[in-house]
Amino acid sequence: MREAPEASFWSVLSGRRSVRFYTPDRLPQGVVERLLLAAILAPSAHNAQPWRFVVLQDLRTRRRLVEAMARRWEREMRERGIDEKVIQVEVRFSLERFTAAPLLVMPCLTMEGMDVYPRPHQRRAEHTMAVQSVAAAIQNLLLAAHALGLGACWCCAPLFCQGLVRRILRLPRTWEPQALITIGYPRHHPPLPPRKALEEVLWVI
Repeated sequence: MREAPEASFWSVLSGRRSVRFYTPDRLPQGVVERLLLAAILAPSAHNAQPWRFVVLQDLRTRRRLVEAMARRWEREMRERGIDEKVIQVEVRFSLERFTAAPLLVMPCLTMEGMDVYPRPHQRRAEHTMAVQSVAAAIQNLLLAAHALGLGACWCCAPLFCQGLVRRILRLPRTWEPQALITIGYPRHHPPLPPRKALEEVLWVI
């Protein structure tokens, strides 16, 4: 018996997890396009669709990017006084997760097509609307990955070194890297993380 559309929707929504470890299996042909088609179905402010996606297929470029980001992060952790053993563990895990994932997608933001305002608070609000739009596209991508039997994890590391990322990948200056999404077949099935009760996050007026 076929699952009802609503039941199928809730199954995808409740079953998605942040998956950090993947099997080495290659993804089927066309899966990247299907994931990105799902992403661009998201709503966006003014329908400006301020998202851009970088698919990191070249392993040497990916390695160069990941190692440069790791060096920057390592230096910044030392500046914060974090224990050296902790730094090494974090850096090693970061290198592994970004180099071992079968697929790496970097969503970026552009203000091209967004409204232009004269006042700073208006410009800040418009930029926030673009961030929200890209986030909606990322969520679509994550749900599509789960629906296709894949795992994925949303990592925000590029936000801390946007200039470095742009330089290594030779991205347009108008593109703002927002995240790295690792994607592949899950090697583990994480439990549902704790969720706040609805009453804790709801204010009815």
